[in-house]
Amino acid sequence: MTDSRRIFLLKSFSATSAAWLAANWPAQVAAAEKAQAMGGFTYFTPAQAMEIDAMAAQIYPTTDTPGAKEAQVVYFIDLALVTFAADKQAVYAQGFGELSARTGGKPLGSLAAADQVALLTGIEKSAFFKTVRDHTIMGMFSAPQHGGNFHKLGWQQIGFDDSLNFRAPFGAYDKA
Repeated sequence: MTDSRRIFLLKSFSATSAAWLAANWPAQVAAAEKAQAMGGFTYFTPAQAMEIDAMAAQIYPTTDTPGAKEAQVVYFIDLALVTFAADKQAVYAQGFGELSARTGGKPLGSLAAADQVALLTGIEKSAFFKTVRDHTIMGMFSAPQHGGNFHKLGWQQIGFDDSLNFRAPFGAYDKA
């Protein structure tokens, strides 16, 4: 089941998503710089960050390869909500309220894994879940300097080589 979710998520990251990321690149760079300057979360409270981290960990779980938790996508999502995805803040605010009502006020991460999956399956058609899922995928595969994809874990999983910058061999400019 986990492999089928990963395959689905990878296929979801289509050319449209890539085009969107390219169009929003300057905002992502600004978000990364702001987070580095602040040294922590810019939008989420620690409790909210834990909820999103738990959701992301179920959306892109850890198996024999690292998942969203290890790739630290919660930082990408936090940065997104104060920059290029600021228009999604209301979706998150409403979603946190709905999530708290469904968990009885308990943190999502405190529930058993099967209960987390059941709860998230129940809200998978909501705008909140869809937005968190989209941001999780973006955070898994964005450039690490934008908050997620810690140590390029997402790129390693799909075999992406980010050494596309040509560097002349040593001594190429020294010749007469």
